[in-house]
Amino acid sequence: MTPAVTALDGLKLPYELLEYELSGSSDKDIGLAAARALGLPEAAVFKTLIAELADGALVVAVIPVAEKLNLKQLARACGVKSAKMADTRAAERATGYLTGGISPLGQKRSHRTLLADQANGLDLIYVSAGRRGLELALTPGALIEATAASVCTLTG
Repeated sequence: MTPAVTALDGLKLPYELLEYELSGSSDKDIGLAAARALGLPEAAVFKTLIAELADGALVVAVIPVAEKLNLKQLARACGVKSAKMADTRAAERATGYLTGGISPLGQKRSHRTLLADQANGLDLIYVSAGRRGLELALTPGALIEATAASVCTLTG
């Protein structure tokens, strides 16, 4: 299984593993394709993005798949001047996952994690299980516990 699933098992946190067929999706819309394939509302399916802060640190931003990360909001939440999207290779090296299947859980190195406030009020959220075609369903609380995530405004 993937490191994300192993991490949740190790923490004894409840989750459901969902598998789906990925057909004809580009790297940019895998999250939307997952929502469609699983018949889930886009607002409950979250994508995992890796950003680089002005000080060079990498951070994990978990936001709804239909939303765009606001880098100014991210920088503000992290207390730095600016942020940019991390280089694809740097993100893959730091997380141990391939782009399009990066999970906020079970990453190769621990990174500061921020969860979009849209997760508030949702019973379940869906995030990558660490491989294209595999999603995890878990409560926002379980994700926060597993990643020590801060909940903040990251979009808009």
